[in-house]
Amino acid sequence: MNYLTKILGIQIEHEKAEFSGLPNLINSRYKLQMVALDGQKAIFIYPKEGLEQIKALRSRIARIIKEYAYPVVLILKTITSRQKEYLIKDKIPFIVEGKQIYLPFMAVYLQQKSDREQIPGKKLLPSSQLLLLWFLYHGANELPTSLASRELNLTPTSISRASKQLESLGILKVKKAGVQKILYTDQEAKELFERVKDQLENPKKRTVYIPKELVTEDLLESNLTALSEYSMINESAVKYYAVCSISKWKDSMTDYLIDSDLQVAVELWKYDPRILSVNKMVDPLSLALSLKDEEDERVEEAVEEMVDALWRTDTKW
Repeated sequence: MNYLTKILGIQIEHEKAEFSGLPNLINSRYKLQMVALDGQKAIFIYPKEGLEQIKALRSRIARIIKEYAYPVVLILKTITSRQKEYLIKDKIPFIVEGKQIYLPFMAVYLQQKSDREQIPGKKLLPSSQLLLLWFLYHGANELPTSLASRELNLTPTSISRASKQLESLGILKVKKAGVQKILYTDQEAKELFERVKDQLENPKKRTVYIPKELVTEDLLESNLTALSEYSMINESAVKYYAVCSISKWKDSMTDYLIDSDLQVAVELWKYDPRILSVNKMVDPLSLALSLKDEEDERVEEAVEEMVDALWRTDTKW
């Protein structure tokens, strides 16, 4: 970290430290290093993969500070203007070698040019997200859009619009083979998902509550009900289901839980969860995205366990 010394004259000393008191979720996602900045102790954290969502990052940093009582500084290779804006808003210290220094606990803020956004902030269409997840479940192999149209039960027009959006956002590539349009990528499925997951939308639009006796076998389990099947986390007291329409319950549903013994939760999704499901639960990637705003460490660990298990399977989802 010669950047700090060269630009600001801050002397950095690296110190030996064990971070065994932290949850495995933090140690698996970040490399941690104890340092002294002109005598001021701090902990540098280096993301092993992409930058997490700010809510999750804030939770990790708060946990580290609670354990060690030192400022935590995020060390990045690149940063976008949007990421910088969110980090500064939350007063999260960070350093980008050669470009950015933000150390509010030392009253330091130096900026140069931010990196270009890899993916524009335009929201994905539900059909685009559905197409991308389907592509990932097929191992991120080359696939024709005509096959996607049939398997996803979407019109050729919808598939064309979705593939064009994924291409324009730099998520997937499209080439022609005769009259066929082929979706492809140069990345592995896991790598692609990690790169774009922060751009993906939470499929959940709304949650309502209906009487238990109205539950039918065709409803797919979601939320913690499904997560308990995919991981070791305990099931919630209230059962959760996901659907693409709630109109049939308009006369019996409520917007809030009245009695957990008599009601279940039903999530209204932006796309039909049955399309990607192969069992009684919603598919794991959609489930992970529906829980992306959860700040409970147990939920985060269970989601990570579920997604990691998915990447370890060699068979088509």
